[in-house]
Amino acid sequence: MGTADAIAIVFAGGIGSRMTNAAQPKQFLPVEGKPILVHTLEHFQKHPEVRAIYIATLASHVEDTWELVRRFGLDKVRRVVPGGASAQGSILNGMRCALEDGTPEDAVALVHDGVRPLINQALITDNIALARSRGNAITAIPCFETIARSTDGAHTIESVTRRDEMHILQAPQTVTLGRAFRLNVRSEEDGLLGDFVDQAQLLTHYGETMHLVPGFRGNVKITTDLDYLQYQILAASGHLAAVIGGTDPGAPAAA
Repeated sequence: MGTADAIAIVFAGGIGSRMTNAAQPKQFLPVEGKPILVHTLEHFQKHPEVRAIYIATLASHVEDTWELVRRFGLDKVRRVVPGGASAQGSILNGMRCALEDGTPEDAVALVHDGVRPLINQALITDNIALARSRGNAITAIPCFETIARSTDGAHTIESVTRRDEMHILQAPQTVTLGRAFRLNVRSEEDGLLGDFVDQAQLLTHYGETMHLVPGFRGNVKITTDLDYLQYQILAASGHLAAVIGGTDPGAPAAA
């Protein structure tokens, strides 16, 4: 599996329900003259090992997304497809299209949020390398806050976890395409499609051992108004490189 193809599956089907001031879905909000989704896609476009990109987005925005692909020269994008009723459903649609296009089942697929633009080339490289050698790679950082479990509507604490045993999962989450596709289909057959928040939870549920890739705290998902404001300020400040670990977010990987 050491030379398996690498593709990206970017899901961008959310409507931004946790943003109160957005005039359009958050993935299309502008930052420094480009929609957030484009900033995200450019990382995969510029990475030399990523062969193709598949995007799952809102059915109402498929044509708008194709227009962005053309305008910003994202020629690795093979298909833009309507997303599903959940993030998992959107990912499944993207995987299905990749396989229909003849992508080998042993290809590694970098599954990534369309609204997670603060990644770097080294993180993509590390994900691909680990997934090729171990079958999957999940970006994660050590937990830096204390995690408590509450099952009564957040009124009382039932238990507190050991922080040193906890990790915060991020993206990319990189999987072997054929295996992950079959497990996503299986979850649909089991009536669980949409119950899993990410591929790590899905694959763990079906008995897979997941392997961690070190991420960094700056790799945030743009979810709220505050996230968007902070990203705008950061992008305008010229300090993006410092936030994502000292690597230019758009720079090609070093030879």
